[in-house]
Amino acid sequence: MSSELYIGLMSGTSMDAVDCVLADLSDALNVIDFINVDIPARLKKDILDLCLESGDNQIKKLGETDVALGKLFASAAISILEKNQLNAEQIQAIGSHGQTIRHQPPGQSDNPFTIQIGDPNTIAALTGITTVADFRRKDMALGGQGAPLLPAFHQRVLKSTQTDRIILNIGGMANITLLRKEDNQITGFDTGPGNILLDIWIQENLNQSFDNNGDWAASGKPNAELLEFMLNDPYFSSPPPKSTGREYFNNSWIANVLSAYAKEISPQDVQATLLELAAISIAQAIKNLIGAGDVIVCGGGVKNKQLMHCLETQLDSFNVSSSNAYGIDSDALEAFAFAWFAKQTINRESIDFTNITGSSRPVILGGIYSP
Repeated sequence: MSSELYIGLMSGTSMDAVDCVLADLSDALNVIDFINVDIPARLKKDILDLCLESGDNQIKKLGETDVALGKLFASAAISILEKNQLNAEQIQAIGSHGQTIRHQPPGQSDNPFTIQIGDPNTIAALTGITTVADFRRKDMALGGQGAPLLPAFHQRVLKSTQTDRIILNIGGMANITLLRKEDNQITGFDTGPGNILLDIWIQENLNQSFDNNGDWAASGKPNAELLEFMLNDPYFSSPPPKSTGREYFNNSWIANVLSAYAKEISPQDVQATLLELAAISIAQAIKNLIGAGDVIVCGGGVKNKQLMHCLETQLDSFNVSSSNAYGIDSDALEAFAFAWFAKQTINRESIDFTNITGSSRPVILGGIYSP
């Protein structure tokens, strides 16, 4: 097999699972295999506690959860090796994004910072494979938002010289990448909530972790007045570069909006309105950039049929489709990207995020942890 084998590890804002990709990055970039490893309920609760600053002994919990998640990430990498009958010596490196527990970009903190846990020392020690991690903080050190990073990878795998393309990643948050056909300049930013508010609201009301196919949202009716109230949040009108996370769009955000709205509304109508919020905020951001082209969707939001239907309605002048139609598994794309980022770091290749995150110059991302 190729000597350019890399593993990518990713856990997103939704915290549903660790995504693990085995990729061949020799010439053409190919995903050889992709697996999910569930995050145990207790570990997920600890991560959420850290995200929301709940509970006592946060420093102790942070240290223990960092290592526990590192062990889980390592087990995912070992599982994909065993499944493909490979050993550690055949892998160039692991690229591990980790799990974001706090993201405070410029404008939200006097000393902007971002924290991803999932100890890379543990990953390297348990797998015997060089691990690259902590991808976001160097960008922040150079004045950038630290997010989104995916646009650089989107350009590498989905650029077209025939049509303008928007790559839309819908995870907990949604981010877009504009790839213009006539040049190599990249524009990218977080549009706001993707799945996160939908997941939070159905968890609070039905004790379900996500709205399968958007069925619960489809059972309700969007409230136009409440939707307008939500869209007045200043995040949506603020110019890029910008990024956001669970620190901003969370259960408190929903509670504050509903409290200020102060009118009776059924839970399913709230869910329908939150889905419209995601679709319309994404569509408005896209239409502010270009008027037509391809919209290639990846991430967990692809599986929400109601959300995809709303997006297609809002973007009727665009060709909207999943990245699966372009040969890239929509579930695997983010983990695939961090395998590629690891290769760039190992090879000391800088990446230019100046027009995406606002960083001051191109940067070599991440730190390298030897086994």
